[in-house]
Amino acid sequence: MGYLYQQKQRDGTKGGPWWLKYYVNGRPVRESTGTREYKKALRILKDREGRAAVGLPVPRRVDRIRYDELADDLRRHYETTGERNLEEAEDRFKPLDRFFNGRRVVDIDGALTSRYIQVRQQSGVANGTINRELNVLSRLLRLGYEHNKVLRLPIIHKLKEADPRKGFFERDAFEAVRNNLRPDLQVAVTIAFTFGWRIQSEVLTLTLSQIDLEAGTLRLDPGTTKNDDGRIVYLTAELQRMIAEQVERVKQLSRKLQRVVPHLFPHPHCKGKYAGTRLQDFKTAWRSACADANVVGMIRHDFRRTAVRNLVNAGVPERVAQTITGHRTRSIFDRYHIISPADLKEAAKRLAGITTGITAKTLEDGNS
Repeated sequence: MGYLYQQKQRDGTKGGPWWLKYYVNGRPVRESTGTREYKKALRILKDREGRAAVGLPVPRRVDRIRYDELADDLRRHYETTGERNLEEAEDRFKPLDRFFNGRRVVDIDGALTSRYIQVRQQSGVANGTINRELNVLSRLLRLGYEHNKVLRLPIIHKLKEADPRKGFFERDAFEAVRNNLRPDLQVAVTIAFTFGWRIQSEVLTLTLSQIDLEAGTLRLDPGTTKNDDGRIVYLTAELQRMIAEQVERVKQLSRKLQRVVPHLFPHPHCKGKYAGTRLQDFKTAWRSACADANVVGMIRHDFRRTAVRNLVNAGVPERVAQTITGHRTRSIFDRYHIISPADLKEAAKRLAGITTGITAKTLEDGNS
């Protein structure tokens, strides 16, 4: 038979969280419930006694478990299951680690989470980004609960996000930016502009083995994309020429380094530790190109909306366009299908042509 108790404070009074004592196979177990509410503590005690009575595993002393352990568990889970790209997840872990490392899991509650949100907002981080980080924190705690390392899941309230971004590139603006980039980056942004592929995870990761210039195709293997689906696209004449030139540049680099460079977009430095390694990003070059083209504020992700709009406007069936861009669900695809002022003007022109034709026919019928 177990019972609850509170430890004495320095002043001799009782207080703080409730502790429980129960028996497993005749051996006493003491554990902090992490709560000052008697009813919650009593439910935890009954759960422990019930588990011990039927031989189920009893959670270890969760008051000793810290955020760091659960973060390692989640990283391992992502790595072994492939549920999420670990490289992408690390971007979410970094701010969480800075704030929560060393903290006990029992101390992670709504109040502490609100403090985290406040710190991130004061750093100028958008609510949408904070929500993505909170999703990782929630997943971390749920996994801890499944592993019997968390007694209860705190309620984490998400923030109201801004309306979805509606930026996209018109062709002249895109070409102005592209012309201010070096040749290899011109190829990268043209792939993104044409097919709506993600720059960092789908374009810059391309290897020469994913290109078939003879067949005129570009391939993303299953498991390498955000939704894990493979993709194959046929190159436009412009892209086929540009990629062939980029492949030749990579071969020249291979000859210079005297070893095979497998990446379509290797690092531009051919000396030192980066020689022949994959290019990770080009944010600085992108910002400079946008500034020189007088389109400050455009982001690479705008290519996804641009490609969706261009494919649909070109008459490509929406299901085919969705496959090319890699949008798994129709709802997300529709969210990226943004109507531009140019689209509305073109609709007005077409409507004017129809109504003008109707007016002329009406007048002709009236005169006859």
